[in-house]
Order: sequence, then structure tokens, then C-alpha cells
Amino acid sequence: MSVTEAAVIDALRPVQDPELHRSIVDLGMVRSTTIDGGHVEVGIDLTIAGCPLRNQIQSEVTEAVTALDGVNLVSIDFGVMTDEQRAKVREMLHGNPAATAGSQAAHGHAEGRAIPFAEAGNRTRVLLIASGKGGVGKSSVTANLAIALAQQGKSVAVVDADVWGFSIPRMLGVELPPTVIDDMIVPPSTHGVRCISMGFFAQEDQPVIWRGPMLHKALEQFLTDVFWDEPDFLLVDLPPGTGDISLSLASFLPTAEAFVVTTPNPAAQKVAQRSAFMFDQVNIKVKGVIENMSWFTGDDGKQYHLFGSGGGKDLADRLEVDLIGQVPMTMPMREGSDQGRPVMAIDPENEASLAFVEMAKWVLAHGPSKRTHPELKING
Repeated sequence: MSVTEAAVIDALRPVQDPELHRSIVDLGMVRSTTIDGGHVEVGIDLTIAGCPLRNQIQSEVTEAVTALDGVNLVSIDFGVMTDEQRAKVREMLHGNPAATAGSQAAHGHAEGRAIPFAEAGNRTRVLLIASGKGGVGKSSVTANLAIALAQQGKSVAVVDADVWGFSIPRMLGVELPPTVIDDMIVPPSTHGVRCISMGFFAQEDQPVIWRGPMLHKALEQFLTDVFWDEPDFLLVDLPPGTGDISLSLASFLPTAEAFVVTTPNPAAQKVAQRSAFMFDQVNIKVKGVIENMSWFTGDDGKQYHLFGSGGGKDLADRLEVDLIGQVPMTMPMREGSDQGRPVMAIDPENEASLAFVEMAKWVLAHGPSKRTHPELKING
């Protein structure tokens, strides 16, 4: 049976770009097909030069075409998209920013792309992970809860909004930087979780010395210029406290749900309470409390409450919300956060991992907040 060009194209339709999650045919990446008996050569234009996932595309294209009857050899001629082709890809996936800005200006809104998570009908649940102070493990909770939700079959993304103390890329073990296609940022993905962070744009030891307006703009770009592709969940790792970033995100994401992370000791619980009260002032609903470092299980099987006990439950009672989980201290949890090997990914049966699984199930069982586009109550 002779192979046809139409058959080759049909075979390639299920092959997706690993970053954009769209058919390489629909994206216009298939430049040509040349058939010489049982030899098929496919011309593939990558979105950017030096595409880090080229080998994966090559493997999947080869496998798809080789499966056709009559094909005994597949070769691939790689090229790179032109600026015009990339512009078409960006417009297909992310719209035309110039047109969006013009439409917003015509309706009296500020210039710039609309924040998709604040638009009516957007299906993404936004979870703000907050703490009153640093050192309570908020970022490790964010990273592992995100993976736990992904392991429940959900599409998950994370914004590392802790601009000064960014740590999400390291904790998730992200090895590749974002890809930029015609000013559209495509976030890297690992363990089923996509993420963006200031850590991709600043050196590990480089301080970010910004005032409020610059922080506000950076966060806006994280939400608008990144191709998020409407995930089921967007987790936002907030900086500790109640400063500019938290207020900006309250205005950007008015239907978000907040979860407050604390440790069991009363001092941490009192500080975390201030963060929860801040959310009330900006009309963001606090959905639950997460207690981290709840205990350590010794070799004797006994639980040792090194930081006291009861702080998470007390805070949840004060806020009249659920204590949705207590995360024990384990070595894989601590080491994984430092080494980019999150416990949920490398040791799913670990005591800490099981706590995150239960938290993910709680989140799935308790639907989104009913609040829609409230007005901020903050003055000044």
C-alpha cells in the first residue's frame, strides 16, 4: 500500500507540541511531507531555535509516521518558524495583545491584556497560599499541594508571587526556563505542574529591590503575558505578611480562595491570624487553614510535637473554617524541598505525602467560593 500525504498529516495530528499542548499540524509546525516509496521525510518548524524538547518531538513524529502501513523509514528535517509564523501561533493561543488593549481602552479600561482568571466564565480555581510570617513552610506546602492536585488528574499551575523570596522553581525541581514565543511566555512544566517565578528572571543571589508599582506590574505580567491555557487550578505562593503584593493580587483575582499556612505554636498562629483578617478586608474568602510541621514521628513510632500543638485548630476555629490538613515533619519532605525533589513526586507513600493527598481531596470536595467580583474594602 502506497503512503499518501493526507495519511501522513492525519497520523501527525495527535502529536502535540510538548509545551503548548496543541497539535503540531494545527500550530503550523508541519512544513512539508516528502514521500519516496517507503521513505517519508517530514519538515518540522520548531517554535524557537534550540527548542529544548526537540528530541521528544522527533521521537513522537517518528513513532506516529512509522505506524503507517508501507512506511519503513522516517526522517525529519528540522527548521525554525519565522516571526510571522510565531505571531500566528501567539494569536491563535493567546489573542492579539494590541487588539485587546485597544478594546479595553475603548471601554474605559486600563491598557494591557485582560487577566483571564478574573473574566466571567473562566473555570480556573485560584488558590492563594498565604502565611503571616516566613519560615512556616508555605512554599513547600504550595509545591506539594500543586503536585497532589495534578496527581488527582487536574491541570495545575503555580505563580510564585513571593518576588523577594522566590523558591518554587527550586522546590519543584524545574530544570528548563520559560519559552518566549512572540512575547508570549510559555511556562515550564514538571511533575504535571506549570510555574512562573521571578526566579527565572533573577539570579539566585540577586536581590529584587522594587517598590509597589513595579511589583504590581510584574505580577500583572505573570497573569497576563504567560500562556496558562486555563488550568483547573492556579496556586499562588504569596509572600509572608500583608503587603503590596497581597493587595495587588486581591484586585487582580477577586474570586480567589485563600488558605492560611501556620505552624502549631501559638506565636505563629497569632501572626497567621493577621493574614487571614487581611483577606476579609479585601473580600477574599478564607477557605481553610493548613498546619505545617505538626509533629515528627520517631523511630519508636511515637509522635513528637516539637513546635507545640493545637495552633492550626485554634486558628481554624477562630476563623470558622476547616483545618484541612496537618503536615508532619519528615526528612524526605525537608530534603526534597532543598534538592528539587518534592516529596509528593518522589515518595508518594511518605507520611507527609499522604497528608497532601487528603488536602487535595478536601479542595476537590469543597467547591469554589460563591463570591464574584467584589469591591475592595481597603482604604488608602
